Amino acid sequence: MSFRKRCEVTEAEDRKPRSDEARYDPEITSEFAIPRGLDVPKGDDSETTSEFAVPQGLQTLQPSTAEPEGSAFSPPSTYSTEHAPAAFTPATGVPLVSLVKDAPWQDRMRTMLRMPVAERPAPEPVQRVDEGGPAVPRVLDLTLRIGELLLAGGEGAEDVEAAMFAVCRSYGLDRCEPNVTFTLLSISHQPSLVEDPVTASRTVRRRGTDYTRLAAVFRLVDDLTDPETHVSLEEAYRRLAEIRRNRHPYPGWALTLASGLLAGAASVLVGGDVIVFVAAAVGAMLGDRLAWLCAGRGLPEFYQFTVAAMPPAAIGVALTLAHVNVNGSAVITGGLFALLPGRALVAGVQDGLTGFYITASARLLEVMYFFVGIVVGVLVVLYFGVKIGGKLNPDAVPTISERPLIQIAASMLLSLTFAVLLQQERSTVLWVTLNGGVAWSVYGAMRYAGDISPVASTAVAAGLVGLFGQLLSRYRFASALPYTTAAIGPLLPGSATYFGLLSMAQNDVDKGLVSLAKAASLAMAIAIGVHLGSEISRLFLRVGSAGKRRAAKRTRGF
Repeated sequence: MSFRKRCEVTEAEDRKPRSDEARYDPEITSEFAIPRGLDVPKGDDSETTSEFAVPQGLQTLQPSTAEPEGSAFSPPSTYSTEHAPAAFTPATGVPLVSLVKDAPWQDRMRTMLRMPVAERPAPEPVQRVDEGGPAVPRVLDLTLRIGELLLAGGEGAEDVEAAMFAVCRSYGLDRCEPNVTFTLLSISHQPSLVEDPVTASRTVRRRGTDYTRLAAVFRLVDDLTDPETHVSLEEAYRRLAEIRRNRHPYPGWALTLASGLLAGAASVLVGGDVIVFVAAAVGAMLGDRLAWLCAGRGLPEFYQFTVAAMPPAAIGVALTLAHVNVNGSAVITGGLFALLPGRALVAGVQDGLTGFYITASARLLEVMYFFVGIVVGVLVVLYFGVKIGGKLNPDAVPTISERPLIQIAASMLLSLTFAVLLQQERSTVLWVTLNGGVAWSVYGAMRYAGDISPVASTAVAAGLVGLFGQLLSRYRFASALPYTTAAIGPLLPGSATYFGLLSMAQNDVDKGLVSLAKAASLAMAIAIGVHLGSEISRLFLRVGSAGKRRAAKRTRGF
């Protein structure tokens, strides 16, 4: 190649863009390099420090010794007692709260729960413990098991917390906070301000109606809180195991017979005669047996209520189609009385009125599902009955003012059979039967003799039920549920529920909704009346002086 050609090739290569490797020059440094001519003392790489390092020549005071790590509850190092701000103390001093020892433990523990934590008095341990103190995990476990039985038996959330609080304080655990929701119970105990809390919880899986077991649990709690009775942890566990193993006081055939008599008594309350009584009883017993069959197959309670509501409605429609001179509406109404969830409704409203809104919402939602199951079962039968020519008149509201003595006897029979279905102790059946008769007498006198609104009459009668039931329970140091739940049976809105469903089955939706709204109003009047009567009874109970009574007040919401 000639010299000219080599020069052209070299110039062409110089015009090509260079790659990164081609542009590398070991003499070219980074833009952050120190410019030439700047005299900077050189050292080895170990002297290179962070940009956050202290500049040379600046002297800082180094602590001689490191400050020891203290507790989170210890005062700060800059705190001085000489220059500390004045502590807030009322002019009259901090009041000493004490409770009357001979008052029922339910009221004493309820007062403790409703007062602020800082104002609760120190516990007076009832149970004698070893020198090492009670076994905290075992005490908490026993407390949760007792609360589980009470909540599963239908007791209100506040009463469950009061029982759990009483068990803990009886063994000297003063810094305990129980918490009850619809399916979860938890309790936390903090030994001291500088120790970690111990928390335990338990889930309620199954619910059952057995007021005999409920009364036994209340007796156990009463013995634990009694200063004259010593119950060790092992003895308490043994008694709790016996309570769990105890069989129901009434056999299955007695429960089926009681459901039939309840439906028959309810049909008499709404104007039925002997034939209606027998028909309603047969329908309710068939529904009860079908519900037992569904329960044995593992079907949820919603379907059990749906199936149990069908036989009474079917018998009422069949009597109407056969042109039998009976009141078919009374047969169906009586069958509904045995299914209405009055116990869960009262407990749900009571939880809402006492501030347990989550538990109240869950209970009322459960009531709604049960009620929808009853509605579905009755509507299916009524719909087909109307389609095949059944002449059921939704305007045929029966009058019951002409037979007061028969109605009072029927109401007492209804309360008695309701008590049997609730598995109550035999010693409480007589009291709740009399309470139900008084409730219906007051309702009938106000509604039919005084021509007062049915909602107001129901509320007053339910209030008396709650008042008498609460006084009886405090007299016997037991739960109030066995004395109130069965007594509200005659007041349940069975007829309003049935006529609302019948109107909806005949495509008169507006009229049906009005009747169902009346039934809901009566149910709320029952629940609020029972709780108000219970609260009125507590006003006359000697829990403490007027100065100590203020500790039980809740905040006003602002």
